[in-house]
Amino acid sequence: MGSLFRSEEMTLCQLFLQSEAAYACVSELGELGLVQFRDLNPDVNAFQRKFVNEVRRCDEMERKLRYLEKEIKKDGIPMLDTGESPEAPQPREMIDLEATFEKLENELREVNQNAEALKRNFLELTELKHILRKTQVFFDEAVPSISYNTTSHYSRKKWRYLQMAENQNEDEQAQLLGEEGVRASQPGQNLKLGFVAGVILREKLPAFERMLWRACRGNVFLRQAMIESPLEDPSNGDQVYKSVFIIFFQGDQLKTRVKKICEGFRATLYPCPEAPADRREMAMGVMTRIEDLNTVLGQTQDHRHRVLVAAAKNLKNWFVKVRKIKAIYHTLNLFNLDVTQKCLIAECWVPVLDIETIQLALRRGTERSGSAVPPILNRMQTFENPPTYNRTNKFTKAFQALIDAYGVATYREMNPAPYTIITFPFLFAVMFGDLGHGAIMALFGLWMIRKEKGLAAQKTDNEIWNIFFGGRYIIFLMGVFSMYTGLIYNDIFSKSLNIFGSHWEVHYNRSTVASNKFLQLNPETNDYSGTPYPFGMDPVWQVANANKIIFQNAYKMKISIIFGVIHMIFGVVMSWHNHTYFKNRLSLLYEFIPQMLFLILLFFYMVLLMFIKWNRYAATNEAPYSASCAPSILITFIDMVLFNTPKQPPQGCESYMFGGQAFFQKLFVLGAFACIPVMLLGKPIQIMKQRKQANEEVQPITGATSDAEVGMSNGLGGHGGGGGDHHDEEEISEIFIHQGIHTIEYVLGSVSHTASYLRLWALSLAHAQLAEVLWQMVLRIGLTHEGWFGGVVLTIVFAFWAVLTVGILVLMEGLSAFLHTLRLHWVEFQSKFYQGQGYAFQPFSFDAIIENGGSTNQTEAD
Repeated sequence: MGSLFRSEEMTLCQLFLQSEAAYACVSELGELGLVQFRDLNPDVNAFQRKFVNEVRRCDEMERKLRYLEKEIKKDGIPMLDTGESPEAPQPREMIDLEATFEKLENELREVNQNAEALKRNFLELTELKHILRKTQVFFDEAVPSISYNTTSHYSRKKWRYLQMAENQNEDEQAQLLGEEGVRASQPGQNLKLGFVAGVILREKLPAFERMLWRACRGNVFLRQAMIESPLEDPSNGDQVYKSVFIIFFQGDQLKTRVKKICEGFRATLYPCPEAPADRREMAMGVMTRIEDLNTVLGQTQDHRHRVLVAAAKNLKNWFVKVRKIKAIYHTLNLFNLDVTQKCLIAECWVPVLDIETIQLALRRGTERSGSAVPPILNRMQTFENPPTYNRTNKFTKAFQALIDAYGVATYREMNPAPYTIITFPFLFAVMFGDLGHGAIMALFGLWMIRKEKGLAAQKTDNEIWNIFFGGRYIIFLMGVFSMYTGLIYNDIFSKSLNIFGSHWEVHYNRSTVASNKFLQLNPETNDYSGTPYPFGMDPVWQVANANKIIFQNAYKMKISIIFGVIHMIFGVVMSWHNHTYFKNRLSLLYEFIPQMLFLILLFFYMVLLMFIKWNRYAATNEAPYSASCAPSILITFIDMVLFNTPKQPPQGCESYMFGGQAFFQKLFVLGAFACIPVMLLGKPIQIMKQRKQANEEVQPITGATSDAEVGMSNGLGGHGGGGGDHHDEEEISEIFIHQGIHTIEYVLGSVSHTASYLRLWALSLAHAQLAEVLWQMVLRIGLTHEGWFGGVVLTIVFAFWAVLTVGILVLMEGLSAFLHTLRLHWVEFQSKFYQGQGYAFQPFSFDAIIENGGSTNQTEAD
């Protein structure tokens, strides 16, 4: 239980392991997760360490598993996850795992390569099928219809020229086709048109047609037709749309130019016979081959699916095993070898309470390895600061994370997390007090708590969701506490609950109350029972439009100061626990006592004045304790600090709340001011005296000459644990400067921190006003209509109001209140006692490594 309020006591140990037992022992320690190893080879390159080859083998196995995982996810095959964590395999089992992964990878790659080749053949045959089908239509069409069904005017014109050129002489050809056409033909022979057919991506077709026209000077004729169904790209599996084209031209030069253009646009050309019988015969052969390929492709996919399904059953366990092996060898690389090369030496931080558990784990590892030499675990003396280790569970983990986000606690200093479990949701609820909004937040937190196993197993990468889920207990408690403060404020969605009736009786009629917005609740004019409401606020204040804000302002402002001062005093009390634990007598006498007196004599006295004012003054009392005679607490406090004489009160009233108040106030201010020089000079002067005394007593005997030696010999220096003084090696001038900064910080901070707690009042008032605005401006509109039309309007308006309520008042206002509460804890509370200069204990733990995706990086203690 003590470790909840203060971090675990840690010790540095030296561990001796026989080489044959080292692997099994480290495996047991990884399952335990209670040992943080230090790197004893900081200057050795990672590639020169003893077990670097084993780590590389593990990296290669991880690569193969990631490849398998990618292929399994590509096919949408579910991977079996039993939630169990298999033990780390023995070193000899690495060979079997490597062989298994190698076989699976090779088989899968071979299947994929075969499937890709088959898909490529299937694509080519499918494209050829479409070419034969589409070009058959082109060849079957008559010349006039072909020439006037093309997509462009220049294609129709050139086709007409080419058809005429087949039966004309050379001179006429030159006139129609130009000189290039003449050079491309044999003199005195009839021209014969050539053609190429192929497929091209549909989006490239317009640019392809323009390039053909420009490069060939319009001496080609292009026909194209779209392939309606998409085709699968075998290289990446994407679905692409293509078009069939056929290009008519004359001469070898144009043929070469056309083919180069097709190659540039990545168009695929296919052989297409001229004779219709040859095309039909080829089409029949293509269809037969496509059917055969479909059969082979189906068998290939079935085989691939069987391989992946078998791998999916064991993939999670394989990942765990490989990552455990890798983590073990990575940890073994931190060890040193003795001179005989038969023993591994390690240094590690361990919790003192768990030494026996660690020794039992080492014995199990030794027995499992078959070694006859037991491991040796020796505690070491050190002046280094040990790591900070706070044991947490799933409930306290989130609150500890809030504290560690500010700074990890210095070793063995007081841990604010246990107190934050109550103070954090409570201060949040003071700002967020609404029964309805708190219920929404509490239900959301409760849902995450009830479903935490299933939600945790999903392991999403959504950072916002992970933050919400990690803080599910904080959200639940904030919601519950907000429901409590909502009952205190008697506020639910800006309305009130009339549970116990009202202790007010208003004598105005209904029309006057409804029409007059300047009516106020006044105990002097209205009938008030004189007894306080049983729980929370009287519901009548929700309809007191004239002075509701005035009443709530005064109430919430005062409770903010009360809670703030109590919270700060509690923080100073925590510093007393630190000073007594570390036996820091100087800090106890010259820091804790004057700090506590300063806070009590000024600010706690102001809190007492509030209770006195509430107790003594009332509207029904006679002067000098009537409501009109009640002095302002703020003005009284300012006059007290400045030694001002209070202003003359109204006739029949008194300037002070109780007898002797002026004397006590002067005494308190003088006492508080007297604490400042004690905080400023007391501790440095005592350190100076002790150093001088130690120098006179020790130096003639031991010959000590330095302040550090004198301080250590006189018992002033603290051990490596945090929280104690570290002044033994500091110059006295630096001690004075540091103490001066600390004193100024505390004195000025006490004023600013007290004022900072007014954010409890400000945000609470803002939240209540926003809720009332949503009611008046949105939801009330839906209540002004009657009948079926009113029901429709109310449904729409309520949906809009609900979205705004959840989005603005629950999410945005909740986040704002959360951040302000976080600041009150980090700055106003923890600054009184919390140093936060430690470093976290990061043990070698398989669970943490697997949760982080196999990362074996470990923060070194040195």
